[in-house]
Amino acid sequence: MIIDILTLFPEMFNDFINTSIIKRAVGNELVKINTHDIRDFTLDKNYRVDDYTCGGGAGLIMKPQPIIDCLKSVKKEDSYTILLTPRGKPYNQKMAHSLAKKPHLILVCGHYEGIDERFNKHIDEMISIGDYILTGGELPAMIISDSVIRLLKGSINDESSVEESFENGLLEYPQYTLPREYDGDLIPDVLFCGNHEVIRKWRLKESLRITMQNRPDLLKDRQLTNEEKQLIDEIKNNIEEPKWLMDAINKAKKFM
Repeated sequence: MIIDILTLFPEMFNDFINTSIIKRAVGNELVKINTHDIRDFTLDKNYRVDDYTCGGGAGLIMKPQPIIDCLKSVKKEDSYTILLTPRGKPYNQKMAHSLAKKPHLILVCGHYEGIDERFNKHIDEMISIGDYILTGGELPAMIISDSVIRLLKGSINDESSVEESFENGLLEYPQYTLPREYDGDLIPDVLFCGNHEVIRKWRLKESLRITMQNRPDLLKDRQLTNEEKQLIDEIKNNIEEPKWLMDAINKAKKFM
């Protein structure tokens, strides 16, 4: 995969490209990330890429010429061009999977008060990372790049990506590591019972609980399985120690 990022501040991406999973993916040639300075394409003798809003208004608008010429310099037949803007579709994991299948992404970072409207005919999609305003599109470009790159085969362990939040439409279950007791807090006994099916079911229940508490909107249109319905009933009825769970824990304790 190739990701070309059009920006006024390419230096912002130096650490991003050279850190952690992204650095490893680049080093293993799973992805190539290029940054392009839009200012290099301006025809203005003072290297300006912005001007005042026609009709009046606060702030400056990015001119169409520099950014369109910058885009034309990298755009190919298989390119998919995204403008990062509050006007776009809210970004989610489903979109990340879709973008991960594209061979060539072009991410366009706006700045100032926005981009001349005439640029929009040159893009394939608008994406927003949330209902708030940022200084520019650089941080959204990093977020989208990160979410897409980690889905590329070989970037991270396949099992890790499958069990992350949103992959199954739910928030992720609680995670623990040793020591078993810290400052009076204990890891739940079920995680030491050795019964992988019971652990899976407990994790699903906790994912449902956390999703209900923090993102109930994710459950609104979900087609619940019979198992999920049963677990939600247990949560709503405050059944913290159902028989299926206690049987597994008690059986495990006999061998401890």
